Amino acid sequence: IEPKLIILHYEGATSSAKKVACLGKGVTFDTGGLSLKPTQFMQGMKADMGGAGTVFGLIDALSRLQVKKNEIGVIPSTENAIDGNSYKVGDIYTSYSGKTVEIDNTDAEGRLILADARSYTADKYSPDLMIDLATLTGAIVVSLGEDYAGLFSNNLPLQQALEHASQAVGERFWPMPLHHPFFSLLRSDFADTKNSGSREAGSITAALFLREFIRDLPWAHLDIAGCAFRSRESGCFPKNASGEVVRSLVEFISSLDEATLQKIQEYEVDCSSS
Repeated sequence: IEPKLIILHYEGATSSAKKVACLGKGVTFDTGGLSLKPTQFMQGMKADMGGAGTVFGLIDALSRLQVKKNEIGVIPSTENAIDGNSYKVGDIYTSYSGKTVEIDNTDAEGRLILADARSYTADKYSPDLMIDLATLTGAIVVSLGEDYAGLFSNNLPLQQALEHASQAVGERFWPMPLHHPFFSLLRSDFADTKNSGSREAGSITAALFLREFIRDLPWAHLDIAGCAFRSRESGCFPKNASGEVVRSLVEFISSLDEATLQKIQEYEVDCSSS
């Protein structure tokens, strides 16, 4: 199946140039590629497009509610399977931004398509801020279970606004650190970075990898691997595809006022990698 980059525009405030970009990982099935998942971990991998589903749900909700804001939805979509053209461990991938990436693990594919989507969106649309959503790491499920989304951000006012929005609608975001020294786990002898580090701090290194592809833009990353596709009912959230995070994003976008946006844009983003 050929990969696609799906771009959705919601224009609820045509007189305003302000816009938020939300990106969703759309891996329609994830075998792990040549770094093949064990069978028990491949069960449910049709849900690896949870970020994409969230973006589709967000655009639909904004339209139904006629929210007076502008939103760009970007979905890099593909499947991660095996054929003669599959990436191999040790391959060097040149990203849209020009950064080179050593493939350390073909099962760390979602961050590659998100990295290119992030760079492309920043380049073509110049959004005021960016939020990406992905069923990105099993490590976040180990850390937070199914009731929390892991929240990473390079911008404290943006992080706080997203936390406030999630609390207002009864969803749960848990702030996670972008601990710069962990970037050393992604160092490569052959490229600008590797696409995967060790088992240590897996969710954090994934977020640090993504950060490298739009370092000066206000940005948040939500790792929804636990809450997007649940093994059991919980409160208002059903078993299987939950739709969680859509309500938080609708609340965040609809309530984003000029004062909050100004705080976000004036915050000094820390671009260091150490």
